Amino acid sequence: MKFRDGYWNIHKHVRHLPKVAIVDIEENQGKLSVFAATKKIEHRGSTLNTPMITLELSSPLPNVLHVRSYHFKGSLQKGPFFEIAADKPGQLNITHNPEGFSARTQDVCAQVATSGPADVHFLYKGKPLTVSAGLLGGHAILHDQDPYQVEYLNLSVGETIYGLGERFTPFVKNGQVVDIWNEDGGTSSEQAYKNIPFYLSSKGYGVLVANPGKVSFEVCSEVVTAVQFSVPGQCLDYYIIGGDDLKEVMANYALLTGKPALVPPWSFGLWLSTSFVTNYDEKTVNSFIDGMQQRKIPLHVFHFDCFWMREFQWVDFLWDTRQFPDPKAMLKRMHDRGLKICVWINPYVAQKSYLFDEGMAKGYLVKNPDGSVWQWDRWQAGMGLVDFTNPEAVKWYQGKLALLLEMGVDTFKTDFGERIPTQVEYFDHSDPMLMHNYYTYLYNQAVFTLLQEKRGKHEALVFARSATVGGQKFPVHWGGDCSATYESMAESIRGGLSLSLCGFGYWSHDIGGFEKLATADLFKRWVAFGLLSSHSRLHGNESYRVPWDFDAEACKVLKAFVELKCSLMPYLFTQACITHETGLPMLRAMVLEFPSDPVCAYLDRQYLLGESLLVAPIFQGDGKAVYYLPKGRWTHLLSNQEVEGGAYQEEHYDYFSLPLFVRPNSLLAIGSNTEKPDYAYNDQVTFHLFALDDAKEAKASVHAHDGTELAVCKVRRSGSVYEVAVEGAMKNWALCLRNIDQVASVSAGKLSRTMQGIVVTFSSHEKECRIITA
Repeated sequence: MKFRDGYWNIHKHVRHLPKVAIVDIEENQGKLSVFAATKKIEHRGSTLNTPMITLELSSPLPNVLHVRSYHFKGSLQKGPFFEIAADKPGQLNITHNPEGFSARTQDVCAQVATSGPADVHFLYKGKPLTVSAGLLGGHAILHDQDPYQVEYLNLSVGETIYGLGERFTPFVKNGQVVDIWNEDGGTSSEQAYKNIPFYLSSKGYGVLVANPGKVSFEVCSEVVTAVQFSVPGQCLDYYIIGGDDLKEVMANYALLTGKPALVPPWSFGLWLSTSFVTNYDEKTVNSFIDGMQQRKIPLHVFHFDCFWMREFQWVDFLWDTRQFPDPKAMLKRMHDRGLKICVWINPYVAQKSYLFDEGMAKGYLVKNPDGSVWQWDRWQAGMGLVDFTNPEAVKWYQGKLALLLEMGVDTFKTDFGERIPTQVEYFDHSDPMLMHNYYTYLYNQAVFTLLQEKRGKHEALVFARSATVGGQKFPVHWGGDCSATYESMAESIRGGLSLSLCGFGYWSHDIGGFEKLATADLFKRWVAFGLLSSHSRLHGNESYRVPWDFDAEACKVLKAFVELKCSLMPYLFTQACITHETGLPMLRAMVLEFPSDPVCAYLDRQYLLGESLLVAPIFQGDGKAVYYLPKGRWTHLLSNQEVEGGAYQEEHYDYFSLPLFVRPNSLLAIGSNTEKPDYAYNDQVTFHLFALDDAKEAKASVHAHDGTELAVCKVRRSGSVYEVAVEGAMKNWALCLRNIDQVASVSAGKLSRTMQGIVVTFSSHEKECRIITA
């Protein structure tokens, strides 16, 4: 929302109360309070009829500053509130001298002068981060009745802004107007399913606006040298988050808002859906599973979309027995074939569902202000909305899902959560404007916690579309309704990269596009992208996504990339463990890993999958790939070709390959199992060494399915000598020195040569080795 008319003036319908003159500063219980009058105080009479803006500085964590700005302190602060770390009185170190005050939390510092406008300078290790301009921000009143709190944080020359949720607009947010308001808008507009009021700056800090409602951001789009954000009401809370680099900033953000759960290894396999409005029954489902098996395409999760329930009855959580006469027996047969089962749900209750009468009678549905049940005909006839602010309603909803789990369902696709009304009443009297975005947190939390209770801590996951701050704790999330075009495929990547920079650790999308029907060419290119995402699902709208509906080659391409992903699981699951432990995403924007490379600041059609694998999907029908490699010796994982980075690359690929490069100085754990994602990663694993520089060490670890580290392999190079050591439990492991042709001697293990280089195979008891290359 714009308040200014150009830079100098304020719009005529806006009354602006800036922080013109500091009149007092107080220190109390670890909090620094700054009191600023909205006009110059020239004499004692100036203090009369003069509004005042108060700033409070506190801290919940090291390197995280909490800033609160308010006009009227006594305004009612109704919930909901984000579940974030609370302030600690001893966390902030406050010092002062005649010139001003300093409030420090570890290396992040805020400095305020004792007089003049209430500017706040934020620094990290003495280096300027940004400045809150007292004369720009403050309080604004629109049309003499609508209050807003407004903040402006300046940007330096060349500074770029990222994040703000799963945004399908340009990756760099400079110049954009972003409203934090969840909508079901597809992937081709400025609307988003997952709106997160958090942005990351290339300068090395993050900003979280702690308001669950509609936060409006003007990123260089009102004042072109600032990020402006505003919230309705009398109070604004935001956090300045620092760190040594962008990854540390994100790790600190995860400590503030929550880390992603560790999802089970089976979830990384291939998911196949019935698709949305297609005709399907048990016979159709079996034909899909049989077809994949006949073509030897590994399949790991089968998803039943909406019509597993009867039409007009979503949700009642009852199988449509016209199509699925004995669902329990069917699910058992699918489990016997090694499949996990996912079913579609949402938080709405159609009037025809028996649950509507139950929910209405017990007060479990959201109400209108007059006490009647809120309803509309959009999506489902006469549907109501489960009131997740009511603990008894949560138990009721979970109880219905528990029956499905007992029947054999393994997880749920938690669709929707964005179409939330604002003129309603909640059980806990939450502000309905704030609940519009926050509802999805309660919805996904209810389902996820049930799965944790029934399936175990590391077996729980959902497949969610909507989210807000903290939603990363309930993975996995997918990118919503994309279209079957290359343009929409690129939109999806932009959305995924923006979401990942807001702390969401895992991300998926509809391979081949949800809307329309992809060409065989597009489907095969999207398969490569999809299987090199953290999670991989075939799903569509009016058409099936089985590969034989495209062409025979599509089956072979899908098989090749599913097998590749399964073989990469020792590496991928370790990256998932890192995500769980640190909050760093598996899908990593180039700027996150290479912040000092100016080219990487704008790259939004390639990414790193974990720490070491660079993926650049192909977006052209002629197979042409244009991508960038940062400096260093990069190795193509499939062809073993070494390429010197520091420049753009351009080449053509067939459908069985794409730019898939391993970062220099990487040790990659690759498994021998290409059939399933959940196997013992410390059994018959090969550690592949890529372009290790002299006097450097590379290491890789493998984990058990519960996240426990089983073993770690380390390789140190000194000239032509490679020292190899393994700690922990390993079975028949191997080391592959990529692109090395000759070895003079090896102190342990059995030596062999392959197209990729030198392979040394070890038995379980061999833990150390010395390799001297020729």
